[in-house]
Amino acid sequence: MEIFKNYQFYYSLTGNRNQPLILFLHGFTGKSQDFSRVIPLLSNSYCCLAVDLPGHGKTQVSGDESCYNMPNTAQALIQLLDDLQIDKCLLLGYSMGGRLALYITLHFPERFEKVVLESASPGLKTEKERSHRREADLQLAQKLENSNIKDFLLNWYDRPLFKSLKNSPNFDKLIETRLANNLLELAKSLRNMGTGNQPSLWEKLPQNQIPILLLAGEYDDKFTTINTEIAKLCPAASLEIVPTTGHNIHFENIDTFVALVRQFYD
Repeated sequence: MEIFKNYQFYYSLTGNRNQPLILFLHGFTGKSQDFSRVIPLLSNSYCCLAVDLPGHGKTQVSGDESCYNMPNTAQALIQLLDDLQIDKCLLLGYSMGGRLALYITLHFPERFEKVVLESASPGLKTEKERSHRREADLQLAQKLENSNIKDFLLNWYDRPLFKSLKNSPNFDKLIETRLANNLLELAKSLRNMGTGNQPSLWEKLPQNQIPILLLAGEYDDKFTTINTEIAKLCPAASLEIVPTTGHNIHFENIDTFVALVRQFYD
């Protein structure tokens, strides 16, 4: 399909291709490097493919803004797996990458064996909720385009969702890795891949048969509630509440995160 010509994905491939492969999808404002502490702890047993999503890192998109939305990004990632001759793999997505991972799982179930969703959601249930969120996403994207990247990031991570993350001794390093992102590209991602523009996946959850591990942080009340509901609706999903962490579990409690991922995938 013509649309696939619009994507030049930047990715890293670490480990032995003969081992089970994990596809990693990062969150908003992040990039594939977000998993740089996780991958060395898994690459002795797994081949690790980490991708910069559209609007982030070094991935280049030459098409219009529709290339940044969830359905087209999902199709493009499946094409990337085809290009790399990966028929079936494991999948791990965080936050925005978790929403995308759930979409891909539900639309291309034949491509994934097991899926880890960290601080993810199936989107918003009603058109009214999505409309309100779209408006908020558009306003934030406009603000983003007129911001300084560091100021925007500090404001973004000043939300209650990231309170425990901000208290991490490595928080400054996390901000540092995100400064290379392009504000105009991030705004395109927010407008098109934001929760307001995401198709609701709630109604598809009961039919899913791919094993899913849901991870939510103890301090992340919003996503603990969302993922408790997902687990009730989706028989193939199990939920782990990770102690002493907030929204970014793999950054705040890497040892527990890796142990849970290994246990689930093994």
